[in-house]
Amino acid sequence: MQSATPRLEIRNLVRNYDGRRVVDDVSLKVMPGQVTCLLGPSGCGKSTTLRMIAGVEMQDSGEIWVDGNLVCDTSFRIPPERRHIGLMFQDFALFPHLTVRANVAFGLSGDKADIQRRVDELLERVGLSSYGGKYPHELSGGEQQRVALARALAPRPSIMLMDEPFSGLDNRLRDGIRDETLDILREQDTAVLLVTHEPEEAMRMADEIALMRNGRIVQQGAPYNIYNAPVDRDAVAFFSDINVIRGKVQGALVHTAFGRFLTPGVQEGSEVDIVIRPQHIKIDFDRNGRGPDPTIEMGTAARGVVRRARFMGSESLVEFRMDHDGSIMRATVPNVFLPKPGKPLWLMIRRDKCFTFPVRA
Repeated sequence: MQSATPRLEIRNLVRNYDGRRVVDDVSLKVMPGQVTCLLGPSGCGKSTTLRMIAGVEMQDSGEIWVDGNLVCDTSFRIPPERRHIGLMFQDFALFPHLTVRANVAFGLSGDKADIQRRVDELLERVGLSSYGGKYPHELSGGEQQRVALARALAPRPSIMLMDEPFSGLDNRLRDGIRDETLDILREQDTAVLLVTHEPEEAMRMADEIALMRNGRIVQQGAPYNIYNAPVDRDAVAFFSDINVIRGKVQGALVHTAFGRFLTPGVQEGSEVDIVIRPQHIKIDFDRNGRGPDPTIEMGTAARGVVRRARFMGSESLVEFRMDHDGSIMRATVPNVFLPKPGKPLWLMIRRDKCFTFPVRA
């Protein structure tokens, strides 16, 4: 049965640089065996948050707790080396004068045979079994990153902090090493806090995502909920391309070329953005100037003219200029569908996949 006490808890962390608040009242909990991703664009405060938890940077206010025990506030501070926290940052910081084996073993104590078994196990798990005698300068960047990962895992830390740890791996290796790493950490019941700016990586790895923007966590939850119930237009756009239809609320409805949209709870006369992802647009053929009949699920069709179409591998991206207002809309469709520029087609929008947000002043 999982403990009710978070392995890691941060409360109201704040960090200022030169009068600018780069981490603003950030709080979160990570349970044993849980992977939480701090996800957001560069400069939003993700890495600074990690450095404060690691103890290499001091917060201006707030608290850090490990297994129910305070490790740092503004008057009390346990030094980094006594926090039992593993670190895997973008800077590998391998010791150039030590072999791969010695780098991984660094910091381990106890029986030499046990240390050797642990090093052998980790080198095999990260695909570097035959590299133990090499030195860091003899390795590629991706290989160095895997050595740093093995070294961070070696002491079996109860908490692992990871800052873009797989960015140096090519796509062919990344998925396998990433999954293998998480398997090791979960086997050890380690709480993982991972920083990334890549939504796909967060969705693949995380049990929970904390979406950061301008130093704050704007939304937190399971990947499914973050993706399907975004808090605002920017949250939708961070995970995928979007199309936006703007309109004004009249009688709790917005009237558009695609039909009427309900806007519950939005003030009369307010402007709203109706946001739809390209994969949720349906394309139909033009029939002598007529499109498909309206439906409850898809609403009214609107006509557009193809500007360009690109094959993307598993899908095609088709860009339209809409007849009704000249706006640009993009749709993705499975497989190869490459209509020629200038071809008129009709677009319909799945109502259950739309998000409606008031326009911010």
